[in-house]
Amino acid sequence: MNAKDTLFCKKTTLNCGGRLVLLQQPAVMGILNLTPDSFYAGSRLSSTEEALQKAGKMLADGATFLDVGGYSTRPNAPEVTEQEELDRVLPIIQALAKEFPEALLSVDTFRAKVAEAAVQHGAHLINDVSGGTLDEAMFETAGRLGVPYILMHMRGTPQTMTSLTEYGNGLVEELVSFFAERITQLRGAGVKDILLDPGFGFAKNVEQNYELLRRLRELQLFELPLLIGLSRKSMTYKPLQVGPQEALTGTIVANTLALLNGADILRVHDVKEAVHTIEIVKKTVTA
Repeated sequence: MNAKDTLFCKKTTLNCGGRLVLLQQPAVMGILNLTPDSFYAGSRLSSTEEALQKAGKMLADGATFLDVGGYSTRPNAPEVTEQEELDRVLPIIQALAKEFPEALLSVDTFRAKVAEAAVQHGAHLINDVSGGTLDEAMFETAGRLGVPYILMHMRGTPQTMTSLTEYGNGLVEELVSFFAERITQLRGAGVKDILLDPGFGFAKNVEQNYELLRRLRELQLFELPLLIGLSRKSMTYKPLQVGPQEALTGTIVANTLALLNGADILRVHDVKEAVHTIEIVKKTVTA
């Protein structure tokens, strides 16, 4: 099997609300942050009108998915109540579903009740940063709703994860064990479409993030789509001694490496640049 087959001809499909989505080449997921304290100030949205405008631009720039989140998961983020999270995400999801019926909407939450309400209001996927560790009802909920589930690796909570970066058995080895156990549980709960997210920046320091990026292809053993979220994270700017606002170059380079190592979906703040990155990498692989 050549590089073209492994990178851009995967016969992976997702059932999103009755629509069959083909991931024969990498796709882009645009981030819509409905939080006042997201780590990247340029991504914060404060109104429905602003969210619709941003979503429209992302879709025009080539996004396949839009990921809507109302709980900041940056390190040491403050707690947000379930009701506050619902109040943030539901009106936006409902408005997006009405304004852009062709868009595939993902809800970024670790709470089963928020996930269920979001799907009822128009979301098509659940993006759970906790991998089901923070709400024991999540897997059953995802199975019952019949929606694709993004399984991410994280330790602890956003408030504690920075202190949980010791991996005695090896970082990638733990991810493989974590995913194997959780995939079995998800299958048992009736979840048919599972995507894996290794959780860059979640209970992982900068050096560990780069180890994970180098070894990303080892996660192909599960034969499941890989969603990669590197956009403007500390690993893309700390080595350059800049901040998130200046991290676009680092993000593009990191996304390129992720694509070359098997990424199927890039979750990003900057959609056009990610789409261009995919097109250039595609040219080099298929040349």
